[in-house]
Amino acid sequence: MATINLTVNGKKQSVDIDPATPVLWVLRDHLNLVGTKYGCGMAQCGACTIHLDGKAMRSCVLPVSSVGAQEITTIEGLSEKGDHPVQKAWLEHDVPQCGYCQAGQIMNAAGLLNENPSPSDDQIETAMNGNICRCGTYLRIKAAIKTATQSNS
Repeated sequence: MATINLTVNGKKQSVDIDPATPVLWVLRDHLNLVGTKYGCGMAQCGACTIHLDGKAMRSCVLPVSSVGAQEITTIEGLSEKGDHPVQKAWLEHDVPQCGYCQAGQIMNAAGLLNENPSPSDDQIETAMNGNICRCGTYLRIKAAIKTATQSNS
């Protein structure tokens, strides 16, 4: 066990934990931030996507000890009122069905737009390829991202 200091959604946090513990479980089990979901445990489905300093990362395989001074942003911290351009576009396009993957999808899309505010269709498809939606809302996801890019312009 070790004391790990983190900044999560702009707030300083300390947890006493095994440094090898994945960030996903620190968020869910120790900080009570349950918007980030467990999907596969192998960084293959994207349900656990968070941001580290604005870059989308899979939290299920990311040891908490590797975070260091980087800021963690979860779906709960993406925007105070749920009004991030991606979140607004998600609602406009009725993206969610079951909703399980949506936090990861939104965080991955927001990470894409942090890096590339005007991605092409191919860039959107490539960036979102690792996020699985079992309900198959991929066309609505892509449309929402395109709408969010227009909001950023």
